[in-house]
Amino acid sequence: MTLLQPRRLVLLFIGMVIMAFGIALSVRSDLGTTTISSLPYVLSLISPLTLGSASIIVNSGLVLLQILILRGRFQAIQLLQIPVLLAFGVFNDVALWATEWVGYSAYWQQWLLVLAGIGLLGVGICFQIAGQSIMLAGEAAVLTIANELSRVLGQRRLFAFGYVKIAFDVLLVSSAAILAVTFLGELVGVREGTLAAAFLIGYTVKRLQPLLGPPLARFRDS
Repeated sequence: MTLLQPRRLVLLFIGMVIMAFGIALSVRSDLGTTTISSLPYVLSLISPLTLGSASIIVNSGLVLLQILILRGRFQAIQLLQIPVLLAFGVFNDVALWATEWVGYSAYWQQWLLVLAGIGLLGVGICFQIAGQSIMLAGEAAVLTIANELSRVLGQRRLFAFGYVKIAFDVLLVSSAAILAVTFLGELVGVREGTLAAAFLIGYTVKRLQPLLGPPLARFRDS
């Protein structure tokens, strides 16, 4: 099975590890974490759950969402998202543990952590793109929604993956913000660093892809 070729899985899992450390640095910045991890992070603050456990629960919900949308058209191979999201949750907790020593003493240092996290996330995403293996549940859910909107309502610009992704991220961040204000009394996990990540991660991937894509593709296909 092409998706499960060993070199593709190596790229996928290396990418997830790098992304987990990017998320960990964004958490350590205290300027807000990334859009996809904003809801799990806030859940980890208002419950006994770790960031990794909360991430597993949220992403499992996104797999269930795909099943509910597609029903009989849901492909069994996409259930492989489950072991991937379990691994990603573990990687998140390990990365947080490994970065416990990271701190700051000035606002500009917080921004360095944000930018370092964005850079690592960009690199990790490039590894996943090159791997062309199982998608993470968040991206798979967005793709499912975009495809279904186009199938039912017809091809429209607003149903393109990029636009649906923006709406999806806004929903996640809004949910995280509402939970944070409701249970913690302040915006925690959703701050200026979250906005920076929303705008800069895609740009970073666009810039890194021409550099990292070709050698990673050669590794995948060799």
